[in-house]
Amino acid sequence: MDVDGSEIPAAVVTAPDGVDRVLDLREVADATTLVEVLADEARLAVVREAVTKAEADADTATLPTLDSVHLAPPVRPRTILCLGYNYRGHLEGGETDPEHPNVFVKTPGVIASPQDPVTIWSSTPQVDYEGEIAVVIGRRAWRVSEADALAHVAGYALFNDVSDRDWQSRTNQWALGKSVDGFGPLGPWIVTTDEVGDLSGRDVEVERNGVITVRSSTDAMVFGVAFLVHHLSQIITLEPGDIISTGTPARSDEAQAVHTPIADGDVVTVRVTGLGELTTRFVSEQPE
Repeated sequence: MDVDGSEIPAAVVTAPDGVDRVLDLREVADATTLVEVLADEARLAVVREAVTKAEADADTATLPTLDSVHLAPPVRPRTILCLGYNYRGHLEGGETDPEHPNVFVKTPGVIASPQDPVTIWSSTPQVDYEGEIAVVIGRRAWRVSEADALAHVAGYALFNDVSDRDWQSRTNQWALGKSVDGFGPLGPWIVTTDEVGDLSGRDVEVERNGVITVRSSTDAMVFGVAFLVHHLSQIITLEPGDIISTGTPARSDEAQAVHTPIADGDVVTVRVTGLGELTTRFVSEQPE
């Protein structure tokens, strides 16, 4: 979260009064960033104990409420690796599953707060949205086996892979259309792997202006999390805080038939069972 302009590590706890509140982890875990916590099992154990205690302690009612604080991006990844066509049904024309993961990158400058609006720049007239699950790396992964891969995952967050389709379609390389400043809201928090357990069978929904445009399940993923961490780590060192965004399901036929570029005032919500909701408002660039 943001405190006086600085980003600090925090955990969400449900107080005995049923209100979600925020626990500052700087003293609890002797850490200045959430990555320091996620990368250190000893710190994580301390945080888990502190959260359990806070959720049973009446004094937790003195902590700031979740809705009273400004949430920063939970991590600032060095590397953002994203998947295209990783849900069955996303490829057009009834094509079979891809043989290899279709991977592209977004640059670190895309990462945005889960609460801040995303700007539709005057230079990006064809803005689109894609709701995804982001895998957050907790331990350095280099050439890990698929069997060991999940031990390198700290948890999961929601990610809106915002793109500009005009820039994306100008060449056969997607990077520019995917790497526009601010085009990557991440959050609203990280749910750790011990809380999530098995990621299978999770409902995945994306809603635009109150209308559900995507409805699917994590069971429709072509390449699962363990394989992706294993596969990507064969050539890229994945550091704590890096993310792998696992792709988006296809929009429904009805939604695709009436789809238009994102416009000023549009609101998009990404929703996954057990991971929460990420709601993003889009605003047009204002003249200086």
